[in-house]
Amino acid sequence: MFSALTEKLEGAFKKLRGLGKITESNINDAMREIRLALLDADVDFKVSKDLIEAVKTKSLGEEVLRTVSPGQQIVKIFHDEVVQLLGGGTVSLDLNPPQRILIAGLNGAGKTTTSAKLALHLKKQGKKPLLIACDVFRPAAVKQLAILGESIGVPVFQPAEGEKDPVKVAKQGLAWVEAQGGGIAIFDTAGRQEVDEALLQELVKIKQVVQPKEVLLVADAATGQQAVSVAKTFNEALGVTGLIMTKLDGDARGGALLSMKQVTGCAIKFVGVGEKIENLDIFHPDRMAQRILGMGDVVSLVEKAAEQIDEADAMRMAKRMKESKFDFTDFLAQMRFMKKLGPLEGILGMIPGMSKMKGMNVDEKRLRHVEAIILSMTPKERTRPEIINGSRRKRIANGAGRPTMEVNQLLKQFDMMRKLMKNKGAMGNLMKGMMGGGGGKGGMPGMPKGFGF
Repeated sequence: MFSALTEKLEGAFKKLRGLGKITESNINDAMREIRLALLDADVDFKVSKDLIEAVKTKSLGEEVLRTVSPGQQIVKIFHDEVVQLLGGGTVSLDLNPPQRILIAGLNGAGKTTTSAKLALHLKKQGKKPLLIACDVFRPAAVKQLAILGESIGVPVFQPAEGEKDPVKVAKQGLAWVEAQGGGIAIFDTAGRQEVDEALLQELVKIKQVVQPKEVLLVADAATGQQAVSVAKTFNEALGVTGLIMTKLDGDARGGALLSMKQVTGCAIKFVGVGEKIENLDIFHPDRMAQRILGMGDVVSLVEKAAEQIDEADAMRMAKRMKESKFDFTDFLAQMRFMKKLGPLEGILGMIPGMSKMKGMNVDEKRLRHVEAIILSMTPKERTRPEIINGSRRKRIANGAGRPTMEVNQLLKQFDMMRKLMKNKGAMGNLMKGMMGGGGGKGGMPGMPKGFGF
């Protein structure tokens, strides 16, 4: 997430941090680099210009020039300005009666999946979400929402087969919600490949029927300034109350996110950070600013872990690691726990300093291969890997559909890990080597290329 922008910003600020004295010339040089980095990240031209001017003006103030560490002070100024650019603070959903939410956006932005993600988010908060399928335009959209709703245990209203009037469906959906005893009604609407008058008029009519408290626009962050333009058009026609930025995990630039609030005036309320139904996060401008600047986001990481962790299991695992009894069954459980937290690159990005580990290679495919190898072991082999001889290795490799060499490498690394369990410093170096992508300089000897977790 924002890897390209983060790297360029870190480079610009590194030069300032190394200076004992800051001059107007130093600041101008740094701001020029930062401005180019923002434009290269597809940030709106006016937004980039205003941000640079604000940072430059405050950086030339007496309180900065006379401070002990002016470089750090300028980083803080930039951070604070980015927070304001992103909206200043977290904006909650309006769940006052009538509890109705209208989801809008173009095809491909992820409206239907996001509707289900939002329903799950509300359900986890102890709310009663209900899903209404109003997308009668896209083939299989209704079925998709029904399947997603079933997977998270949320009721879904499905219109009669062949129904083509979304306004009629919205009216039927309202009656169904009442029959369900009420709840937070989420209306998933149709989109188009691009904004057109027919789509906007259709949504206006649905809004008049539904009278929603929230009109949430789902915008694809990966489309850059196109997403900003789309949001502006939708807002003018519908009066958007909030944005949900999707596919943020695949956006290395970040221009849409940084431009959206300033250009449209709409608050970003949620961000989609992965394909799984759980991968929807409340948007925190301050935390996002820290991530953009490569500072990590420990608070969000702790919150994610707290949702998934079982205290008894954690204590048991810690004890086994301390006693060097950690086996492949434990390792598999740890891998699956990490996967629950979201895309691994996103999780590592929340850890301060991880973005500075150049060449870090998080290969999700390789993780699946490791899991397949472990699952091909017998329970006894997972507990006592030392019994895995040559014939067993071939059987495991065949069962996993992987080369025997990969089984050998995994066993070697795991044996090394168990020996280092009691040595925190050595263990840290091992993990750093693994995350470095292995194989080459800075990795562990014999580490298969692409191995990381």
